[in-house]
Amino acid sequence: MDLTSLLIQAISGAIGGNAAGAVAKDTSLGTLGNTIAGALGGGVGGQILGSLLGFGGAAAASGLDIGTIVQGFLTGGVSGGLTALAIGLIKSRFA
Repeated sequence: MDLTSLLIQAISGAIGGNAAGAVAKDTSLGTLGNTIAGALGGGVGGQILGSLLGFGGAAAASGLDIGTIVQGFLTGGVSGGLTALAIGLIKSRFA
C-alpha cells in the first residue's frame, strides 16, 4: 500500500461521495457526511478494488506516473460514491 495512492483515492472518494449525494438527493448524507463516507470508502474500497483489478503493484514498481494517478482517481471515486450511496440508503431506510 502506497501512501500517495491512498491519499489520491481518499480525496477522489470524497469527491465521488459528494457527486453521489448530489445525484441522489433523497439518500444524501449532507456535505460533511458525504465527504467523510466517500473519503473512507475511497481509501479502503479503492485499495481493495485496485488489488482485485490488478492495479496494486503498478505504483510500487513504476513510481507515480499519470496512469497510476488516473487509476487511483477511478477506483477511489467509484468506491467512495458507492459507499456514500450505500450508507445514505441504509440511513434513509431506518429514518
